[in-house]
Amino acid sequence: MIDLHYWPTPNGKKVTILLEECGMPYRLVPCHIGKGDQFEDGFLEISPNNRMPALVDDYPPGGGAPVSVFESGAMMMYIAEKAGRFYPQDLRGRYEVNQWVMWQMANQGPKFGERGHFNRLGDDEGDQSYALTRFSNEVNRLYGVMNNRLYDRPYLAGDDYTIADMISYPWTVYWEAQGQDLNEFKHFKRWYEELSARDAVQRGMAAGADLPEDPDTIPEEEKQRRHQLLYNQRARPAPG
Repeated sequence: MIDLHYWPTPNGKKVTILLEECGMPYRLVPCHIGKGDQFEDGFLEISPNNRMPALVDDYPPGGGAPVSVFESGAMMMYIAEKAGRFYPQDLRGRYEVNQWVMWQMANQGPKFGERGHFNRLGDDEGDQSYALTRFSNEVNRLYGVMNNRLYDRPYLAGDDYTIADMISYPWTVYWEAQGQDLNEFKHFKRWYEELSARDAVQRGMAAGADLPEDPDTIPEEEKQRRHQLLYNQRARPAPG
């Protein structure tokens, strides 16, 4: 059984999509990132970067002690390799997938996330017009990267559906809120609609849908505590 420390964000849903596609048993361990669960000492033992998702596999390949993995890209490589699916092991095929997994981790996720961050800030945080213009343009550019990649192949890594597709999909479901027009990217749109229709993708995207709380029920004092905890983080002192 895999314990998946999780909150229903795009980064978490990448992993649940893959677990559902593989039919691999897993248990969701809620990590409420709004409350700050990711800063608890126990969680830091498996995810030293204070970020979810992270996993603990009690039955790793080859046996032995449980294996913990953090960073969603590494987690997807681990799960797919364990399952023997969605991750080619020949040199060329593996690195075709690897480079798109790295692209998602280094480009799509951070840039899409920054665009969402600055879009959510209120007027009391100052003028965000430069940041919004910069990251909106980057989001549009990255949709174009995917669209150009997909014009002559069905999937990001070539002819086969792989973790490269699963890791990229969850950030794209918010295309409308990101200010994008899918009709501008017809090759991407074909890919997006195909993945959206997959049963396992739908199950993975729905995982933990009951976890988030109603923002209107959070007391103002608690909102202030969370804001203070989550924004403008600096280095955590080393133990000892």
